[in-house]
Amino acid sequence: MEINKEFLKDTFGWGFLLWLLGYGLGIILFTLVPPYAIGWVITPIAIVITIWVLLKQVREKSMLYFLGIAIVWTGLAVVLDYFFIVKAFKPADGYYKLDVYLYYCLMFFLPLLVGMRRQKQSP
Repeated sequence: MEINKEFLKDTFGWGFLLWLLGYGLGIILFTLVPPYAIGWVITPIAIVITIWVLLKQVREKSMLYFLGIAIVWTGLAVVLDYFFIVKAFKPADGYYKLDVYLYYCLMFFLPLLVGMRRQKQSP
């Protein structure tokens, strides 16, 4: 797997946009729902959008490619959350709870699951 423009778009581009979507929704929801529920409201929306990106926007079929996506998306989520939520907002009751760990797991495993599906469908 050589690193090219498509790989950078699929990893860092989509990874950042997906994170930014969740971040924006979190800021909006902060005014509408209790802070402990924000992640649980965002998660189903984010799952649908993430699967759509993986199925419709990522064209590669290699498992190694999807592993790269999984690693970068998870890394981006952890790093960006830390700097733009934990450090910036210093949540009073902390940030790392079950919904956040689920989010990190999904960012890793959803690309792998879609990659496995693509492998099975590949001729």
